[in-house]
Order: sequence, then structure tokens, then C-alpha cells
Amino acid sequence: MPSSTDSVRIDLGERSYPIAIGAGLLATLARRADLPRGTAALIVTNTTVGPLYGAQLAQALAPHYPQVHTVTLPDGEEHKDWQTLNRVFDALLGHGCDRKVVLWALGGGVVGDMTGFAAACYMRGVPFVQVPTTLLAQVDSSVGGKTAINHPLGKNMVGAFHQPQLVVCDLATLASLPPRELAAGLAEVIKYGPIADMELFAWLEAHLDALLAREAGALAHAVRRSCEIKAAVVGADEREAGLRAILNFGHTFGHAIEAGMGYGAWLHGEGVAAGMVMAAELSLRLSLVDAAFVQRLRALIGRAGLPVRGPVLDAGDNAGRYLQLMRVDKKAEAGEIRFVLIDGPGRAVVRAAPDALVREVIDLCCAP
Repeated sequence: MPSSTDSVRIDLGERSYPIAIGAGLLATLARRADLPRGTAALIVTNTTVGPLYGAQLAQALAPHYPQVHTVTLPDGEEHKDWQTLNRVFDALLGHGCDRKVVLWALGGGVVGDMTGFAAACYMRGVPFVQVPTTLLAQVDSSVGGKTAINHPLGKNMVGAFHQPQLVVCDLATLASLPPRELAAGLAEVIKYGPIADMELFAWLEAHLDALLAREAGALAHAVRRSCEIKAAVVGADEREAGLRAILNFGHTFGHAIEAGMGYGAWLHGEGVAAGMVMAAELSLRLSLVDAAFVQRLRALIGRAGLPVRGPVLDAGDNAGRYLQLMRVDKKAEAGEIRFVLIDGPGRAVVRAAPDALVREVIDLCCAP
């Protein structure tokens, strides 16, 4: 198990940065010597997280920045859009922030993605720091520099690659997570097993109850190992030219669910969970894995309290609606959907599949 304060490094040359992992890191943040310097700090948070941790973060930043401002956004995936993003720019311009401002993302994946995108755009790029307060953000979205907002036709279709200067994963913030949000984060932890580390998968099978009970040691291990895997993948393929796409296991189906249901109806992790089952079933039909593996994955996802079946998006032609939405995917090439599949447990591959086979999987996995 990692110590109470640990660190994983993202190795990207001059854009390298640490991921600090531990309980109570917000309380000691003011003493860190590696905070990016600037003329001002803007904390970007939401209506749920701001009242819990906003004042504590502002107090920690006060010794480091002449000015500390806060902008509070509405909470929820449905607000990950241009209108809400402009509230960040309004705050930056309203406070007269120059290009030496540092943005601080305090919240879950939505806040992190939007803050990073704002930082990438403001004055053509300013520094930002991730302070993820959900399990999903700590193990996935805060790490790697992918920033974006949603478009009505597709999730995360408008964005930029912009690496943070630092990621601070305070495990103590996970105590305030609702059970549904904790489970959603576990989906992103579970995905690392089939694509890269079946030892982690076996560990999750043995320690899932401890994770659901929020035992500190179990959470620390899950966050650290997830970040180690993601750091290795991002370090080898920062801009998703090849290898990094494997991190999207379950996401092609999952993003279709989120867009098709309306952003916010299903949490991101819930869509990914059902999407992993679909992707595993597709892998089975392509003779890449056996039925025992699919059942093992389905069982772990179900134990985590996550959906193992996708919703019906169109009663008339459900599979057709899924296919339509999945063609609006960053991995699609010339309209051909490319899926992250499991090429034997612990290995992933990105490849296309016949529409007829995909329809068969959707019909199987989305029946009422």
C-alpha cells in the first residue's frame, strides 16, 4: 500500500508534472513549494463542491498569489457547454487577469475538463492545476491533459490537449461523495484491469467491499495504481495517436448512452460500465476473449453497483440509434466506428467491427 502522501509522475519532458496522492493534502497545500507562480489565482468550482472545500483552497492559495478569485459553476454534466464555459472567461476578464493567472479546478470531471479547456484558450494558454474531488476525476479525467466541453451531438467533441502543472488528489474529499458518484468512479478504476493489469482486476475483486466502504488504504492503492497505468500510457502517447485510445475501453458505447439519454441522466461512469460489458461482448463475438472473462467483468461491475445493461435509446431502432451516435466519436475514421476491445485479458486493441455484429451486441445488452 502507498504511504499517506505519495506521488506519481507524468513524464512528458518539459510538460512533466506530479500527481500528489494522500489524505488531507488540501490542509497542507500552502506549504508546497511546487505551486505554479502567478499574478492571481482563479478557483473554478461548482455549487456542490465549492461550499465544502472552496474556502479551504482559497486560504491555502492566499500566501502564494496576490489575488485569489473564485467562480462557481452550476453542477452537472448538462452544464458542460459553451454557455457555462463563458462564465469562466467572464470571471477572468472581469477581474482583469493577465496571462500569468493560474486556474485551479476544484471539483469532479466536469469542472476539471472545463477549467482545463478555459486555461488552454484564455490568452492562448495559461497554467492550471487540478484538484479532483471525485474518485472518477482522481483516477482518470484529471490526469493527462484532455480538456473539453460537450456538443449536443457528441461528448467531449470540442476541446484541446492542455496539461496541468500539478494534480492534487486529496483522498479525504472522497468522504463527501454520494454512493452513486463513488460507484461511477469505480467504473474507471475497473477499466484499467482488462486493458492493462489483470493483477489489479483480481485485487479489485478481493477488495471491492473495502472500496465501497471507503477504507483509506484501499482507496489510496486504487487511485495510485490507476494513476500509474494512465501515466505510463499518456507518457507514451500524449495526444492519442495510438496507444492512449485504449483508455477509452467502454467509452464508445458509454458516450452514446450519455448523449442519447441527455447529458446528466446517466453519470459518465455508469455509461462506461454498461459500455464495458458491451465492448467485452463484442470482443467475445470476435473470438478475442472467452465467455468466462465476460462474465467475470460483468460480475465485478454489478457488485460495484453499476449498470450492466444499457438503456433503450430508441424503441423503433435502438441499435441504429446507438450506431448513429457512435459514429460521432473521436476514434471514428471516415465514418467507421473503431472500438476498444479486449485482445485477451490485460491487453486492449482498437479496431472496427461489422455493424451487424455490433447490432447483435446492442440488442443483447440493451433489452428491457
